[in-house]
Amino acid sequence: MTESRPAAVRVLAVLLAMTALATASVEWLNWYYATDGGYPLFVRTAWALLRSLLFLVLIFHLWRGRHGAAPFGLILAVTTLFALARLVVPKQGAPAVPGIIGFGVVAVLCLIVVLLLYRSASVQEFLSRPKLRWWISRDGLTRKPMPSRPQVPGWVLTTRVAVFSYSALMLVACVVAAGRLLDGDVTLLPLIVGWFVFALMVSYVALFLSIFLVKGKRWARLQLVLLTLLVLLVHLPLCRLLLGVDGLVRDGGPLLVAALLALWGLWRAGRNGHFVPAAQRSTAQPDPAATHPTQ
Repeated sequence: MTESRPAAVRVLAVLLAMTALATASVEWLNWYYATDGGYPLFVRTAWALLRSLLFLVLIFHLWRGRHGAAPFGLILAVTTLFALARLVVPKQGAPAVPGIIGFGVVAVLCLIVVLLLYRSASVQEFLSRPKLRWWISRDGLTRKPMPSRPQVPGWVLTTRVAVFSYSALMLVACVVAAGRLLDGDVTLLPLIVGWFVFALMVSYVALFLSIFLVKGKRWARLQLVLLTLLVLLVHLPLCRLLLGVDGLVRDGGPLLVAALLALWGLWRAGRNGHFVPAAQRSTAQPDPAATHPTQ
């Protein structure tokens, strides 16, 4: 029970910092070489730069040994690649060579980060270790482990993080579509405002359902599936209508990937018995304490 961190955790923290720096550099280079971006490219680049800061948040979670660092890193790596790809590829012509090289570097870094988060035994052990907290006792100020709590399955956390990204991805597309108002097409104002309000409502509903999802409620799982389908049915047609095919690919694609990750996480969590009532789990599986009384 020490604060020493394995070498793999320290290497992973350095890689995350390098990924954040490389991502921001590629986004700046793309903005420098772009010739036909305009307002949509400005919005998407600004959002991508803000997303780069999330790697610093991930470093904080990793350094504190939090169990949710792995799914957070997976979602962040996947969405970063999609966000960067839609910036590098121009509307017309071939992408710039520095952008292609930079995207390849970021893709390799993201792949290494995900492999370390999910395949490194030392990282997995560090993220699942008991947490330490300061306690005041007769012996003075000491560090002791916190009372153990049942850990939330990784696939449930993956779904939770993916669902939280719905609102942000919709808001970015909505702000891009608001550029048509600046061009004088004010008849689209009610549709864009409705899109914006819907994105905000999704964030609150996702937060409410995720609380019960962690508790293993089956109805929350079903409601999240319905919410995901509703988000896709609203977001993708609006992207096609207001942003065209280009906007459907650039702004609809990342949300579609997040939705698929959320549904996959729900399926894997259900397959592992997370949504089975405790009474049924106890009858279906023998109690280890009864089989091994000495434990």
